[in-house]
Amino acid sequence: MAGERVTTSRTSDEAIGHAMLRYRVMANVVGVLLIALIFVAVPLNHLADIPGPSSVLGTAHGWLYGLFFLSTVDLALRARWTVKGFVLTVAAGTVPVLSFFAERRATAKMRAGEQV
Repeated sequence: MAGERVTTSRTSDEAIGHAMLRYRVMANVVGVLLIALIFVAVPLNHLADIPGPSSVLGTAHGWLYGLFFLSTVDLALRARWTVKGFVLTVAAGTVPVLSFFAERRATAKMRAGEQV
């Protein structure tokens, strides 16, 4: 009927695809914020004594890293990642620039049908 909802499996290709999109967006957002924090805001704080950008970007990165972590957990559970793959991917979000490489690697492996 018109009001019925179609439910899909948590591990269906469609559900995994949506989870991967959420993960990719969050990995890139967290990566950009971490680069801005480390290479712009922290030097401004320590060299020019301007603490505002550091506190704003630091807080934003912290909250968004939490969302990145949750989106990675969601994708890892849906796609049945290994524990090692999950831990390395989550840890990459704490190192400037590395989150971009980890996101590309995880996406490539997922698209090739390999386990992360």
